[in-house]
Amino acid sequence: MPADVNSQIRLQVFLAHCGVASRRASEKIILEGKVTVNGTVVTELGTKVSPSDEVCVSGQIVVPEERKLYILMNKPAGLVCSQSDEKGREVAVNLLKEKYSERLYNVGRLDMFSRGAIIFTNDGDFASKLSHPSNEIEKEYYVETSYPLPEGLAEKFCKGIRVDGVFYRAKSAAVMNSHKMKVVLVEGKNREIRRVFEDAGAAIRSLQRVRIGCVQLGNLKDGEFRELSLKEVEELLSLCKNRNAKSGDKK
Repeated sequence: MPADVNSQIRLQVFLAHCGVASRRASEKIILEGKVTVNGTVVTELGTKVSPSDEVCVSGQIVVPEERKLYILMNKPAGLVCSQSDEKGREVAVNLLKEKYSERLYNVGRLDMFSRGAIIFTNDGDFASKLSHPSNEIEKEYYVETSYPLPEGLAEKFCKGIRVDGVFYRAKSAAVMNSHKMKVVLVEGKNREIRRVFEDAGAAIRSLQRVRIGCVQLGNLKDGEFRELSLKEVEELLSLCKNRNAKSGDKK
């Protein structure tokens, strides 16, 4: 954020710099009336603030983070990907609180019963770019089933399957053994793999994400995490730029 006291930026951008959430998620927080500027509730997305303004979210003052963090976690099954949960379920970000005082949030999601790679950050710009659907960042999963895989499921998933009016298609899918398949997605629709497998009558025993773009889960154990290297962050952002460039060429 600029140091000039007279400089102004949009409120949702300011919140992203404070590590509250990505820009898009910050817009939702503003519209919900959870943000005040100098004591006044603000719900206009075009509102601009300066470093001298006092900005609060749910009654707590927020300030720009001094350092940007990018953390890869092997999320265990049973944890929810959100800042808090109204049902009282444990949230994955709490595993980071003992080591990090910064306000961190997940980029994208894994459903409660899935495990594997998920990235946490306090960099709103990074989160917005990485999670934007148009960037089509690859996400690779290992899917294990309780019973043998239905014949031809991988091929059908790659061609496209419609379930309850929603069209799902994997970028690639390959059978690893009679009970295990590797699936690569770029769209990331809600519970996509689970819905496709359920529609095919294949009961999922384990669903693990092992890669996000160029970042591999590696040998991180359940609940373990590590900071991404500068090279990994740059490569992830480069994937977003390359995708945007290709999209521009098609116009």
